Amino acid sequence: MFDNLTDRLSNSFKVLQGKHKLSEANVKEAIREVRRALLEADVALDVIKVFLDQVQTKALGLKVGEGLNPSQAFIKLVETELTEIIGGENESLDLKTQPPAVVMVAGLQGAGKTTSIAKLARYLKERENKKVLVVSADVYRPAAIKQLEVLAKQVEVDFFPSTINDKPEKIVANAKKHAQKQFHDVLLVDTAGRLHIDEQMMGEIKALQKKVNPIETLFVVDSMTGQDAAHTAKAFADALPLTGIILTKTDGDARGGAALSVRHITGKPIKFLGVGEKIDALEPFHPDRVVSRLLGMGDVLSLVEEISRKVDHKKIEKSAKKMAKGQFDLGDMREQLLQMEQMGGMEALMDKLPGMGQIPDSVKNQMMGGAQTKQMVAIINSMTPKERTHIKLIKGSRKARIANGSGTNVQAVNKLIKQFEKMQKQMKKMGGGKMKKMMAKMQQMQDSGQAPAGIPDLSKMPGGLPGMGGGNKFPF
Repeated sequence: MFDNLTDRLSNSFKVLQGKHKLSEANVKEAIREVRRALLEADVALDVIKVFLDQVQTKALGLKVGEGLNPSQAFIKLVETELTEIIGGENESLDLKTQPPAVVMVAGLQGAGKTTSIAKLARYLKERENKKVLVVSADVYRPAAIKQLEVLAKQVEVDFFPSTINDKPEKIVANAKKHAQKQFHDVLLVDTAGRLHIDEQMMGEIKALQKKVNPIETLFVVDSMTGQDAAHTAKAFADALPLTGIILTKTDGDARGGAALSVRHITGKPIKFLGVGEKIDALEPFHPDRVVSRLLGMGDVLSLVEEISRKVDHKKIEKSAKKMAKGQFDLGDMREQLLQMEQMGGMEALMDKLPGMGQIPDSVKNQMMGGAQTKQMVAIINSMTPKERTHIKLIKGSRKARIANGSGTNVQAVNKLIKQFEKMQKQMKKMGGGKMKKMMAKMQQMQDSGQAPAGIPDLSKMPGGLPGMGGGNKFPF
């Protein structure tokens, strides 16, 4: 997400490196580079103008704070203004009403509307602990009703049946009555999409909105369409009292123009980002975290939340205890690799770490290969339980058997064994007192509520990490 824009912005900040103060000349040069980066990202022109006017005005009178150089001070200013223009703070769904809270979802065909409803249903069920009912009022596309039914089953929420012969208003009225009887907290309504905005579509959706009177009306828009996404959202916002936007396909949007333009053009907050094809690939939109990732500073808060939510804490604790005793084996390594895959692989994790933009692509590809992780798991799976705990047993004929069983070669098996032996050596260095102290520190933070169970608070680790309390916030 935003890969190209992150690279271009990083380059634009370099014009201030080595400068002792912010002057009118070097600020103008930096702003010219930022403008170029935003134009290439397909950010709307009026958004660029407002943003850069604010940056230039504030930069010229900017006092460089203690511990910062001019480049870092300028980046901080860009971070603040960019966060403000895309929304300032996270705005969550407002579900404070007599149940069921009705959430109507609109959008053009192909934007990912029906899939987004399923993702949102899963999010509300698992992370907000809501009982959810979904219904399709799209009577123009029979496949849409079936699609929502299949997705509802997949995410394990209730589905209210409808047919193309029913009137949308009647479908939703009946679904609402059913939701009241069955004590559902939220009713998600899928509406008809079109290939483009037309008067008939707008008339129908306005009538439905008036009849349904939802507490939230969300518009789903495809971020891959850039500025067009913002202008399409504006057309809907002018016709409907929208309460928020779901921006989809952001994982494939290297430019980021839509995310940076939508809020300013529509005046409506982005509430969620679709970040992949998987049914759990929906994230609340936090402007400050998005800008932090955009500027190469990472998003450690989201990373810690994700790890806390997705990892098996009992297995983590068990592995940590085995590490402390020097008993960590290949079976434990396999569990860690599988947990990493559960969170979207190394690539998804490292995207949120500070300074990743400074690492060459060739190195990142070696570090983040999902195929490599799968290969390592396959090799370990081909070993016997005894081989996983006694690595010295794995000699010539055993290596050949493991390679054949995993569909790899002996070189790949050797490489895995070497990597594991390096890990073991590292753990032995940390053994005894050091490991026990670290375990005690983690337990202390968990007990005091400073970190989620099983997860260390990275900002309080010795030396910290770039972008957090203990390190240099700016990797430039």
